[in-house]
Amino acid sequence: MVENIGKVWTGYWNLFLTGLGYTLLLSLITVLAGCVIGFFLALMRMSKWKVGNVRPLSVLVGTFVEIVRGTPLLLQLYFFYFLLPDLVYFWEPSKFTCITIALCLNSAAYVSEIIRAGIQAVDRGQTEAARCLGLNSKQAMIHVVLPQAVKNILPALCNEFVTMIKETSLASTFFVGELMTQFKTISGALYLTIEPLIIVGIIYFVVTFGLSKCVLAMERRMSAGD
Repeated sequence: MVENIGKVWTGYWNLFLTGLGYTLLLSLITVLAGCVIGFFLALMRMSKWKVGNVRPLSVLVGTFVEIVRGTPLLLQLYFFYFLLPDLVYFWEPSKFTCITIALCLNSAAYVSEIIRAGIQAVDRGQTEAARCLGLNSKQAMIHVVLPQAVKNILPALCNEFVTMIKETSLASTFFVGELMTQFKTISGALYLTIEPLIIVGIIYFVVTFGLSKCVLAMERRMSAGD
């Protein structure tokens, strides 16, 4: 088996690296877009704007978050893969685009809760002190609350990136070019299953283990600064 693994890697290393590139690209796009969308979702979730006794923005975002967190990611991928091309008449999105949008919205739901928790973890006294110094709500959020919240949020966001690297494996169902898609391609060409699967598993482990250690080191460094 070891000999076969060596032969598979020697013959198809370029496909494995291509798959790794797509995996990292998909994960990076997902987390970056998820952070941007999640930030606004978190602000909407914490909005105090009311219509009667109801906070519509908070209810709307809360419903979205619960739906995303309460349904399997694979179901969401299927939903966007089949529905999005029918909703957009002026543009035909690629498979990669449909899957990326689904992953971004999934990540945004989780990131919004991370950001909301990070903001709410900042002592309210900080906001009150900023208001006493003459800052309005927006200025207090930007200059006082967010800089302190980032310290709590950053490690969790990095862990979300690591998690998303593993979750992109579900995208192989739609053959978008990431690692598990390359595994299926190589396995079909060689009629081998275990050997390319072991190589893919090693790549996933090396990448996620290395990133996890980097996140842990960052957390320790930030804790040391307290």
